[in-house]
Amino acid sequence: MKARILTATTIAGAVTLALLSAAKAGPAPVPDYKNEKCYGIAQAGKNDCQTATHSCAGTSTKASDPASWIYVPAGTCGKIVGSTMQPM
Repeated sequence: MKARILTATTIAGAVTLALLSAAKAGPAPVPDYKNEKCYGIAQAGKNDCQTATHSCAGTSTKASDPASWIYVPAGTCGKIVGSTMQPM
């Protein structure tokens, strides 16, 4: 009996966690400040976009992916080594 309750609780917790994670999926919100999209500088799991290889913000698996971008303050992207204003 206790094993069934423990199993049911574990499954319910896993389902709840999956639903909460899915609710957060999607693009990152546009910041309040004047911004630009900067490609090729996002760390793994820190992107603000969807690309052909991942479906939403925070899901990139490769650092400095040339297809992933993050929002940066306007005028900043061109000053960052390895960045570009267009996807590669």
